[in-house]
Amino acid sequence: MTSTYDPAFVDLFLSHYWTYHPVDATFMGNRDNDGRLPPVDGDVLEAELSANARLVERIAATAEPATSGDRLDRKMMLSELEMQAEAARHRPRLHNPAWYTGEAAFGIISLLLPQAEAVRHEALLDRLEAVPAFLQAAAENLAGRPVPKSWVARAQRECHAMLSFLRDDIRLHDQYRETWRAPAGLAADAFSAFAEALKDCPDADPACGEAYMARLMKVAHGLDLSPRQAVDLAQHGFDDLEVELQAMAKQFDPARSWEEIVASLSNIHPQNEDAVFASYRDWDDRARRDGRKLVTPADDYQLDYRWMALCFRNVSKYLYFLFYRSPPGLSAGEGSVYWVTPPGEDLAPFLSTNSTATVKAIHSVHHGSIGHHTQNARARQAASRLARIAGTDCAMGLAFLGSGTLIEGWACYAEDLLMEAPGFYMAEELLLLKHFERRNAASVLVDIKLHIGDWSMDEAIAFYRDKAGFAPARVEGEVVRNSMLPGSRLMYWLGVEGIRALRKRWKGDARSFHDTLLSFGHMPLAWIGEEMDRAGLLAP
Repeated sequence: MTSTYDPAFVDLFLSHYWTYHPVDATFMGNRDNDGRLPPVDGDVLEAELSANARLVERIAATAEPATSGDRLDRKMMLSELEMQAEAARHRPRLHNPAWYTGEAAFGIISLLLPQAEAVRHEALLDRLEAVPAFLQAAAENLAGRPVPKSWVARAQRECHAMLSFLRDDIRLHDQYRETWRAPAGLAADAFSAFAEALKDCPDADPACGEAYMARLMKVAHGLDLSPRQAVDLAQHGFDDLEVELQAMAKQFDPARSWEEIVASLSNIHPQNEDAVFASYRDWDDRARRDGRKLVTPADDYQLDYRWMALCFRNVSKYLYFLFYRSPPGLSAGEGSVYWVTPPGEDLAPFLSTNSTATVKAIHSVHHGSIGHHTQNARARQAASRLARIAGTDCAMGLAFLGSGTLIEGWACYAEDLLMEAPGFYMAEELLLLKHFERRNAASVLVDIKLHIGDWSMDEAIAFYRDKAGFAPARVEGEVVRNSMLPGSRLMYWLGVEGIRALRKRWKGDARSFHDTLLSFGHMPLAWIGEEMDRAGLLAP
């Protein structure tokens, strides 16, 4: 018998989710779990699957709600519960050493980041004290278990980074207390022991398989595409973009290839570190001003550019430590912090890395101004409660992967959107944007072909390095992340393509389209399109 949907199911769902993901709860802004690390005992997956099934049964027995926010909440809960169960059965997090190191590391760091509230010292001590038992259980769970060697290498790097952070750099935090020293030292010893315990793990294939990828694309992302159909689309896109790049380069400067033109942009930059820092804010202001006719920027929510805090400067190089991480959706305060990494002893690499084109497109547009910053601010006002927090960046990535086609799709789309603002980009910067688009199409190929068995890790690395134009220093880490998180890179290019398709069908002007799109918050783009269509906002 079908029952009436109750919005209180969201509270039941979040309580269930936070029981097994307390560090995610901290990133989302829930304070009830701040002193806990995830349960990792031998029976935890069985308990989670049982609770999951009971919740699915109750929610699935309800009728489709009448309002958009409730419809999206119901759909997101059922989608996430299904994929969480699939992952627990076929790709359990307890079999990934980097999941343990990420949770342990960010269980601590999440409480030290600049937030709307001060450091919760008792919670921090509780988590520091929980690390040794957590990592000991991790070592026991992984003993003798085959694990991809690249996952082991990432986990060991994170262990060594946290060892240094806990023994030394944590004392540079502006709210450091001497009571942290002893538990931090024991936690550091636990990271060291865990790195040592991983040395004997046999190697394993990281691929999730075609069936799992197909399920993820359909259930989590809402895509009406098979993995191989998506590969075909991305391959055509990748090839077409290469032709476009060659034509653009010939028109701009027949004597140089597009690769040479793009590379030359690193030579156009501010002349010193203070000018680099100022350029972040200057281009953010310019993007808001020039983009205002196209989308309403989040002027009511501040973005504070700061030099990276001393305590995080070393550890941030080795973890999933984002220079822009939006504050907890449930406790957002009045603004966000954007870290600017200071130069090392050699100023030249710092200046070229912070070229005008890079600061403009990546930092001030993709992440700041009208990009992630505005998108996150608008999400907190969404009718769907889960859409306010589903795209929270946690220890390894987005809390609910399905939100990524909107989140990453929007940020990449925003880069191109400012091509519609006359004078924002220099002519040669348009080649850089086209290169970014081609690179995102390449990422679809790696994401899927790696997991359906078409490519090995080495083949994926070679493709990124030799064909896709990724920076050599970034390639291996990018492929490792692809291997651990299937479906997490296809959402960039497919998200942009989806937004472009919806805009073509939109009945109003550009600004109303973009504002309406962002008003739905962190939800799969395909579902947002369905809601727009249902409301009569799209042409056939």
